[in-house]
Amino acid sequence: MARNGYATVWRWHFYAGLFTAPFLLILAITGALYLFNDELNDLIYPQLRFAPSGDAVLPAGDLVAVVREAYPRDTVTRIDMPVSPGRTAMAFVTPEQGEPLRVFVDPGDGTILGDVIYARTLVGFADVMHGSLLLGRGGDALVELAASWALVLVITGLYLWWPRGRRSRAFTFDRRTRGRKRWREIHRLVGVYTAVMIVFLIITGLPWASFWGDRVLSPVSNALGLGYPPQLRHHGGGEASAAPVKTMVDALGDAPWALQQAPLPHVHHHHGEHGGELDTSTAAINRVHDILAGQGLPYGYRLSIPSDAGDPYSAYTYPDRPQGQRTLHVDSGGHRLLVNVGFDDYGAIAKAVELGVALHMGNYFGRANQIVMLLTCVAIVALVITGVVMWWRRRPAGGLGAPDSPPIRKRYWLAITLTLLALLPLAGLSLLLVLAFEKGMMTRCRSVAG
Repeated sequence: MARNGYATVWRWHFYAGLFTAPFLLILAITGALYLFNDELNDLIYPQLRFAPSGDAVLPAGDLVAVVREAYPRDTVTRIDMPVSPGRTAMAFVTPEQGEPLRVFVDPGDGTILGDVIYARTLVGFADVMHGSLLLGRGGDALVELAASWALVLVITGLYLWWPRGRRSRAFTFDRRTRGRKRWREIHRLVGVYTAVMIVFLIITGLPWASFWGDRVLSPVSNALGLGYPPQLRHHGGGEASAAPVKTMVDALGDAPWALQQAPLPHVHHHHGEHGGELDTSTAAINRVHDILAGQGLPYGYRLSIPSDAGDPYSAYTYPDRPQGQRTLHVDSGGHRLLVNVGFDDYGAIAKAVELGVALHMGNYFGRANQIVMLLTCVAIVALVITGVVMWWRRRPAGGLGAPDSPPIRKRYWLAITLTLLALLPLAGLSLLLVLAFEKGMMTRCRSVAG
């Protein structure tokens, strides 16, 4: 019975590894690059990242005005104020034609320093490749599927490693091995010493996935009151509003995970009242800047400029430690503060996700955090390489070399499939497809033989 179980797990480990290997290699390399996104951008684009004029900072409206003057036919949708003295501001510009631009401005004197297309930068390429393989929503689903099966890969790998004899050798390298066995030793020890960190990276990355994060974790946590702040439920225009409620991610395209599905405040304009009438003039944006400064946000905020009447100005901070996150909404005329929430207002699941993301991205503990995550990425690359080498050396000429496995009872398949569907829906659905395909092939073979 034990032998049958081992053979079955080995077969699962083999197929999971064969499927996930190329994706894990891409995710590990692009993830390692993005860990050092600020350092790489500073190295490659110092003329855009550092302000020649020094520490002075003009109001946000003045900075938007100079960008509008330099790009008169384009639309400025967002301004990111300097994160620290001596840094530049960055405006997001949507041109009439072509790809969106990120324009860098000296915040002291309003000098335009240059622009980039984010996806064409090294860090931007790594970011988009890491999230969607440059394939949009379909690529996002592939990344999620690979990450889900990578969890199965780790679990089955630990089962195969589990010492069944001399436990003293379970954590040590056997130098007597040669050839394929030596590759197996490297694979075994790298896997066992980094398994916890690899699982951590997978779990903290899945909330950003379009299916598991957007359609499972986020709706469930918000419904339970454990996601975005409950006081935001009453925003969005009220019962009298015929327009569909916009969420923060719908309107802004970017937001902290905890607030992505939070309703965006919508203020109706009444005659003689400030609030719902859209005003994106320099003066209005400067009024918003003053309100934010009065709330303790003179620097480091990301301000989205509304495009529709009733939609607010939205500003949020995204510091290395999520405990400092704040999100503020100001009415579309730039007159009054509508919402002011922070990390302490998040539900328990949202707090856990934001903390996990900060660690995942190497932000929370600074350089030490980056190094630990970098070593985990290097370990993933090593596991992929050693796994592929072992497979290539053992496979028969012209064959796949998949391990044999005895038949599994239907109740075990049912339990495994239901577990995957509950915890990792895409992995469970893919398993159903594989089982259906396998059953169809077996039926066809029997009919041909008969």
